[in-house]
Amino acid sequence: MKGIALTLLIFSSFILENYASAQESTKNVSRVEKATLAGGCFWCLESAMEKLSGVIEAISGYTGGHIENPTYEEVCSGTTGHYEAVEVTFDPEKITYQEILDAFWKSINPTDPSGQFNDRGPQYRTAIFYHNEKQKIIAEQSKETLEKSGRFSSPIVTKILPAAAFYPAEEYHQDYYKKSRERYEIYHFHSGRDRFQERHRKESEAQK
Repeated sequence: MKGIALTLLIFSSFILENYASAQESTKNVSRVEKATLAGGCFWCLESAMEKLSGVIEAISGYTGGHIENPTYEEVCSGTTGHYEAVEVTFDPEKITYQEILDAFWKSINPTDPSGQFNDRGPQYRTAIFYHNEKQKIIAEQSKETLEKSGRFSSPIVTKILPAAAFYPAEEYHQDYYKKSRERYEIYHFHSGRDRFQERHRKESEAQK
């Protein structure tokens, strides 16, 4: 009988330990949130987002279009309505949605309705795709604050839209800045993104 009791005790402890572990995992999962952002070339935006502390993952993909499972070639044709976008998974206890938007605004030219820097076409437009009402309110307030700040003399044209189906891009696009570092660096330099950001930063500082 003692052997049976000991076995039952060990088994009960095992069940309780695994239940506690499952509860902790569920708590951790519940903390995770998503942000979907379009900021021109998804290689560059993915790189910028993954460098933020509190971001768990950033996935390059396509959203906002009118066909399912588009390919890169179809999106590049400019006929599917999709944006090149990045789906960001983050821990809101380590980084807020507002902080992610702050980094997003600094990564783009929000006044360009036809693309981003040297990348032209509707797939390179900018947008914030909100996942719930709270994100919508924060995004709208963030855009309004940027408009009133005077950082840009032209109107802010970045759209704020409800999140739509998100299709991850082909595997070779994921973490391109890591997989093909030299090619990415060459592309990134010639895209004009860094030069725009540096020039605009200096102009903003001069206005202060």
